[in-house]
Amino acid sequence: MTNSRKITQIILITFGLLLIFATYFFYPKMIDKKKLKDKDKNVVSKNLETEIKDDTVNRFEEVTYKGVYDFNKTFTVQSTDAYVLDEEPDVVYMNNMEVNIYMNDGRVINITSDKGSYNKVTYDCFFEENVKATDGETIILSENVDLISSQDTVTVYNDVIVKSENNSLVADKVTYNFESRRYRISMFEKNEKVKAKLVQ
Repeated sequence: MTNSRKITQIILITFGLLLIFATYFFYPKMIDKKKLKDKDKNVVSKNLETEIKDDTVNRFEEVTYKGVYDFNKTFTVQSTDAYVLDEEPDVVYMNNMEVNIYMNDGRVINITSDKGSYNKVTYDCFFEENVKATDGETIILSENVDLISSQDTVTVYNDVIVKSENNSLVADKVTYNFESRRYRISMFEKNEKVKAKLVQ
């Protein structure tokens, strides 16, 4: 037997032993790690005050949707992680939600929140917790924002603060018109005539 054949056989035997070793030792450990990782991903969290079961939900990471707001303004919806419930396939529940609306005058409206939901059919967006909306000039902070795609306004409520270059407004509820850039202030309590404060 020549030296080259011996070397070839030694290489093949070594390679075979490595395959056997990997199959019986490394591969099972990799499977266990993957199972643990998948288990961590499937931990059920309370999102929008809804408890869900693993077998009724589809989860996604780094999702982006595109749509049309008020019939002629494009927008994007993004989220670091999201899920869809089997009983509500059109609604995407999101964490770290971000929406960008591209206005006809060149402005970009940016809205972010800790949680939210997006309807893939109606394009409606609902934001919850630490909501921030801005068009580059005005900043609106609140706990909730409802963005209905067929309307030219956004409804902002719960601990609303509106900040512009020279003024600051605190109110219960504000309806903001993107086109006119005007605010309409509403109150939750019927007995209170005014529950808003303009700070200059």
